[in-house]
Formats: sequence, structure tokens, C-alpha cells
Amino acid sequence: QVQLVESGGGLVQAGGSLRLSCAASGRIFSINSMGWYRRPPGEQRELVATVTRGGSTRYADSVKGRFTVSRDIAKNAVYLQMNSLKPEDTAVYYCGLSVPLKDYWGQGTQVTVSS
Repeated sequence: QVQLVESGGGLVQAGGSLRLSCAASGRIFSINSMGWYRRPPGEQRELVATVTRGGSTRYADSVKGRFTVSRDIAKNAVYLQMNSLKPEDTAVYYCGLSVPLKDYWGQGTQVTVSS
């Protein structure tokens, strides 16, 4: 069974920074990608940033230049450095892990950006 544990969310003022961490544990044989998604209040979950097994990254247009996704292959971990945070970044952030034929999700961590 695969588990994802997120940490690092919280309350921050606009313009501030936060760093999210996610560690995967369990029977993981091959990772296609890991990354971050978020669900703003009253909206659907959306992609924030992902990094593939080969190291390619993908970002939502709204976070380009402000957020950086990185990974630690040995630890099966993924991180999200969030700078210049805006109130519209307020959301529950979810860690996602994609392996062949299945996706796994963390429980989510709340990020609130005050104006």
C-alpha cells in the first residue's frame, strides 16, 4: 500500500513564501511522475506543478516564475517552493504520485494567503 504524507502548509501573508514537502512510502516500483495539485475554495482540483521520472517539469501558467517543483529520487519525495504568494493561491494542496496504471493522492495540506 502506498501512502503520501504532505507537510508545510499554513497561513502566510501575500508576498511571502512556503515550502511544501511530500514523501511517498510503501511498495513503489516505478514512478512516472510526482507533483502538486490544488483545489481552491469552491473550485475543482487543478494542476500546479509536476516532475517526471526523467526530470521534466510542468507548471500551471498561474504559478510560473513563482513556484519551483523539485524531487529527491532516493527518498521518493517531492517538494514545492512557493514564493511571491498571492491570495488566489489559497487552496488545499495535494501531493500526487503517478505509477503505471494508478495514481495516488495525499490527504492535502491547507495553504492560506492573506492580503
